[in-house]
Amino acid sequence: MSKFDFPPSIASRPVYGTLEARKGTQHLMIADGAGAEALLDLAASAPEIMAQAHVIFIPRDAGALEEKLRAAGPAILHIGPSYPATVQRIRRVLQDTVMGAQVYLAGTEGLIGQAMNEALQAGIPLAAIQTEHRGSVARRVQCVHCKGITEDVMTDPFVCSHCGLNLFVRDHYSRRLAAFQGVCIDAEDPGEVPESVELYK
Repeated sequence: MSKFDFPPSIASRPVYGTLEARKGTQHLMIADGAGAEALLDLAASAPEIMAQAHVIFIPRDAGALEEKLRAAGPAILHIGPSYPATVQRIRRVLQDTVMGAQVYLAGTEGLIGQAMNEALQAGIPLAAIQTEHRGSVARRVQCVHCKGITEDVMTDPFVCSHCGLNLFVRDHYSRRLAAFQGVCIDAEDPGEVPESVELYK
């Protein structure tokens, strides 16, 4: 099952909804991995929206969904190898949007957070951006000590990929960075690190 109900948390933690078709002058859809399932659900409920949509899809481990997306008949379908490799296209498409555009973001928290930042910086109103989480619950985490960002963190604590500190993954979320915050867990007692556990287990 690609949907996950996140447990209640602190106010800064993002809350995701379910994509719904809305009237708009343009429809930009950005998804990664299982996020394509949310776009396909949207297409099934409103095929006329998909026929006008510019879809940017990053398959990750869900390449089989690419053909289903293509069959849904988007006006434009771009397949990207990764978010960093696709961000320039996302920026260009956002730059070319007009008033009344609708943005649909689906997939992992890392994709949703980063693409939302791009949309907001491009002047898209928050009310015109919808999000739906699908797929992996891995987090994008910034080490508050070295400021490095580690993608796809699945355990807590984990070792920072930049500075090697043992980090506790907090629910505190930075919308500016589109990342959760990781804090050194053994600063006062070096080496005293609890066993890592999978997130949400």
